[in-house]
Amino acid sequence: MHVRWKHLAVGLAILPIVVLFATWIGFFNVGASSGHWRITEWFLHFAMRSAVRTYALAVDAPERLPDNGIPPAAGHFARGCATCHGAPGEPRSPAALAMLPRPPDLSAVVEQWEDAELFRIVKHGVRFTGMPAWPTQARDDEIWSMVAFLRKLPAMDAATYRLLAYRERPQPPMHAFRFEDALAECTRCHGTGGMGFSPLTPVLAGQKEAYLLESLNAYLEGRRPSGMMQLPVQSVDPGHLSALASHFAALKRNAVVQPLKDDRVGQGEQIAQHGRPAQKVPACLGCHQNSQRNPSYPRLDGQPEAFLAAQLKLFREGSRSGTPFSHLMEKAAEYLSDADIENVSAYFSSLPPED
Repeated sequence: MHVRWKHLAVGLAILPIVVLFATWIGFFNVGASSGHWRITEWFLHFAMRSAVRTYALAVDAPERLPDNGIPPAAGHFARGCATCHGAPGEPRSPAALAMLPRPPDLSAVVEQWEDAELFRIVKHGVRFTGMPAWPTQARDDEIWSMVAFLRKLPAMDAATYRLLAYRERPQPPMHAFRFEDALAECTRCHGTGGMGFSPLTPVLAGQKEAYLLESLNAYLEGRRPSGMMQLPVQSVDPGHLSALASHFAALKRNAVVQPLKDDRVGQGEQIAQHGRPAQKVPACLGCHQNSQRNPSYPRLDGQPEAFLAAQLKLFREGSRSGTPFSHLMEKAAEYLSDADIENVSAYFSSLPPED
C-alpha cells in the first residue's frame, strides 16, 4: 500500500478538529455508570504504574521502615482511607465500589509495589482517580509511617486492626459535634490517660494548656503541617478545642520506665543545661526549665525519645512551625547533629514528671 504523505499530513491536521468537535457535541460519555473502554482502562493503568515507577526512582527509601509509627498511621488510615479502601473486618463502602476506577482493596495489592512506590502514591496521590495527595507535603516522616502500616496490612486480622485504629473503643463519628466524640477522636492515639500508645505520639497528660490550645489551632489552620493531626482536628467542632486542651492539661502525667542513664543521657544533659555557645547551640533549659516559664513553651520531661528526636529534626529542616516561637526552635536546632538530637532526646525522656 502506497502512503501519500500529503494525505497523511492533511489527516493529522484535521484530527484535532474532529476530536474537538466530538467533544463539543458531547460524543464522549463521562457518566460514571459505565466504565472506560478496555483500551482506555489499560492505557490509564499502564500510564499510572509507569509514572509511579519512574518518579519513585528519586525517592530515598529508608533501610528500615518506622514500625513505631504504625499506631498513629492506623488511626489516620481509619479516618482517611478505610472508607474507600476498606480495612480488616471493614468492607469498602458501596459508594467506593461504584467509583471509577474502583479503589482497590489494599491488602490484596500492596505487595505489588516497592516501598518507594508506595511512598510516592501516598504522598502525591493519583490524578483522574479519587486518591488524594497527603494533606501536607512537608511531613515525609508521617508518610513513611503509613508505608510501614501498609506493609503490615495483608497479614493483619480484624482484631489487630481495631486495636491499632480504635483501641477497642467505638469508632468516632466522621464529624465530632459533641465533646465526648471529640475526646474519643483524641484518645484513639493519645489514650484516655493522655500518655499515648506510640513512641512517636506525644504525652499530653499534664502538658501546658496554653501550649495544647495553640497547637490545636495551628493544626486546624494549617500553620503546623501534619496530615495525621489536621484531619482529626478539622473533624472536631472548633468550640471544643479549648475544652480538650483543658482536659488533657488536667490529667496526671504518669511516671514512665526510665531508661538507663548511659552516655547519651549525660551528653544530652550537658547540651540541655549549658548548650554549646561556640556552635550557636543554646541551652534547652533556658526556655524549658520548669512549668512556670512561658505557657507556650511545652514541657519536655518524660516525652517519648523517638517523638522528641523526630520533632527536633523537623525543626532543623524548617518543617515544624505554627506558633509565634517556632522560629526560636528552628534556630536552636539548626546546628544540632543527629547525635546531638539523639542525646538531648534521651535526656529529656529520662526525666521524671514534674510536680
